[in-house]
Amino acid sequence: MRLVIDHHFSALRMTELAAGTDPQRSGHLSSNEGTSPTPGFSATPAKAALDEIKSMARMENRAQREQIMHLQMLLRDWYGVAHEPRIREDAQQMLTALEQAQPGASFDRAFLETFSRHHFSLLQPMNACITGADRLHQNLIRLCKLMWHEQTSGIDEMRELLETRFGIVDYQPFRGERPLQQ
Repeated sequence: MRLVIDHHFSALRMTELAAGTDPQRSGHLSSNEGTSPTPGFSATPAKAALDEIKSMARMENRAQREQIMHLQMLLRDWYGVAHEPRIREDAQQMLTALEQAQPGASFDRAFLETFSRHHFSLLQPMNACITGADRLHQNLIRLCKLMWHEQTSGIDEMRELLETRFGIVDYQPFRGERPLQQ
């Protein structure tokens, strides 16, 4: 559960870089709406140009915030453990790549490739949770199944955007970065 909390915490920052942050929201729905800033990080403008990416980033941000809180509650209730999220080294490398990407199309492509790899990296722990969790913790098994489906669905969506927007039809998130095509 701590691994997933940390994994999702780094995803919050990745999605903030894509959609931007709004310290205070107006209440109006808009394609330019940002996310809430993650504790420990300053507000940031959106780097993504595509509305589909900004929308995806906002949805991912909201879902993963809720899952972090849920997992923290389970850790506390079941084991008396209070876990504060942190960014792990592998996620920091992904964040650095996105922080260094230029806004616009360059960021859009980097986000789709990086965030799909980020999602892929959670599938093995989710498989272990689904098949190896104590059967007494049905709530955790259900949550792991939900996250597994969300992660694979997100990967499919990002691969489709890589194809339709960048002409990349063979992107495999488990292989890592592809050279940028000119």
